[in-house]
Amino acid sequence: MQHIYGRIMKKEERYVKILDHFRSQMPEVTTELEFGSVFQLLVAVILSAQCTDKRINQVTPELFRRYPDAQSMAQAEPDEVFEYISSVSYPNAKADHLVKMARALVEHHAGEVPSDMNALLDLPGVGRKTANVIQSVAFGKSTLAVDTHVYRVAHRLGLVSKRDNTPFKVEQALTRHIPPQDIPNAHHWLLLHGRYVCTSRKPHCEKCELAPLCPKLIEGSKLNS
Repeated sequence: MQHIYGRIMKKEERYVKILDHFRSQMPEVTTELEFGSVFQLLVAVILSAQCTDKRINQVTPELFRRYPDAQSMAQAEPDEVFEYISSVSYPNAKADHLVKMARALVEHHAGEVPSDMNALLDLPGVGRKTANVIQSVAFGKSTLAVDTHVYRVAHRLGLVSKRDNTPFKVEQALTRHIPPQDIPNAHHWLLLHGRYVCTSRKPHCEKCELAPLCPKLIEGSKLNS
């Protein structure tokens, strides 16, 4: 809870005020990754792990010109894909995942990206965060991906407790309190707030419009990673 205007704010009220702020400031929001199909979105999200969207958007145009769909990438070898993504983090592992993912799509899904969570998780290189992004951005489902930005901001703003110490626990806590219609946007709201305002090493509290609501749960935590 947070003292504000001489009284204690309950968590439910905190959610209402923070969500109202984001709705008014960012009514239309989506991923900053650039893509032309669900397959290309999946490739971009896999590549974006521990890497910036800006870097991925520099790499993917040439990659997608060479491998625009699952069928073309399934015919490649990892070392061929590596040549296009060598500047991203962990390029060897990601090249291997991309080729295996594309082959799995061709073999089991006629080259199309499935919308089912379990089917997505069965794909090489796809974890829960990636699957949630695909379900939300590509298929409009009420799923909330928790990356390092979302994890950090949710804790700093007091939206989740210290007991919510894994991405999955944070996801569960957030989705319990956020209305289903807001969940797809909430991922982007929290992510963008963490990327540009509530940054990891030095949050820009002086320009944060949420500062009056924020308990600033920063010091002595693991939230700066």
